[in-house]
Amino acid sequence: MLLLVWILNAVALLVVAYILPGITVASFGSALIAALVLGLLNAVVKPLLILLTLPLTIVTLGLFLLVLNALVFWFAGSILKGFQVDGFWWAVIGAIVYSLVSTALAGLLAS
Repeated sequence: MLLLVWILNAVALLVVAYILPGITVASFGSALIAALVLGLLNAVVKPLLILLTLPLTIVTLGLFLLVLNALVFWFAGSILKGFQVDGFWWAVIGAIVYSLVSTALAGLLAS
């Protein structure tokens, strides 16, 4: 099941790269690696960032979480060779679209 979710997240990343011109994925293999790195960053780094920025998140009524998602997405694009994000605003839009597409694909898997 975990392998299938990983593949679906890689497909979601390819869909995001197809839709948005500011995000580039070189191949399906690059998408698999990027999906793995994004999953690891979301599991390890993001909770720490949420904890450190909790006051700002509360003041903005949770909207700062969008910025954190974009920063994690942008960071993954900057450390991987086959996955590129062209700027912060592309990271914001890409993180939102990636979240929506991966949720939709996971919903198809659950039904």
